[in-house]
Amino acid sequence: MRINVVGTSGVGKSTLARRLAGRLAVPYIEMDRLYWRENWQGTTDDELFARLADTLSATESWVLDGNYNRTRPVKWRNVQTIVWVDCGFWRTLRQAISRAFSRAWTRQELWPGTGNRESFRRSFFSRESIILWTLKTWHKNRRRYLADMHDPQFAGLTFVRLRTRVETEAFIAKITHQAAGNS
Repeated sequence: MRINVVGTSGVGKSTLARRLAGRLAVPYIEMDRLYWRENWQGTTDDELFARLADTLSATESWVLDGNYNRTRPVKWRNVQTIVWVDCGFWRTLRQAISRAFSRAWTRQELWPGTGNRESFRRSFFSRESIILWTLKTWHKNRRRYLADMHDPQFAGLTFVRLRTRVETEAFIAKITHQAAGNS
């Protein structure tokens, strides 16, 4: 099984992707971990694409967490299912704020070896704010994924749109049951 969990920052895609990977007993791959370097420096597209291709080809099954729209030719080459976590704007914003506060408070390193940690200044008072990013991308992501679901070039992919916790729990139960039946 090869799944890409997508959605706006703060919506809960990492939490869902980790849960799915755990339930399916497949690797969890975080795109942010592939992208970010020390001191909040990103990788070049060439390096990101190569790292992503190598990581995805290293195992038959995986759950990939992340958008990075420009990587679709690589990440969707062999994906089977796109899970779009599409919660309402206010819920997503509330979750983004809560996560930003928690990360700034704990100062936990986000991606091992990078030293990258959220701060209150970065999270709430800078142009790099994840909250600002959520505000700027929520509508754009929604339009893009709605278009992708109906785009003929992606007709071979299965799109699953999850809008509520009830839908999410039902999807997890269904996919876990399907995977158990294929074992």
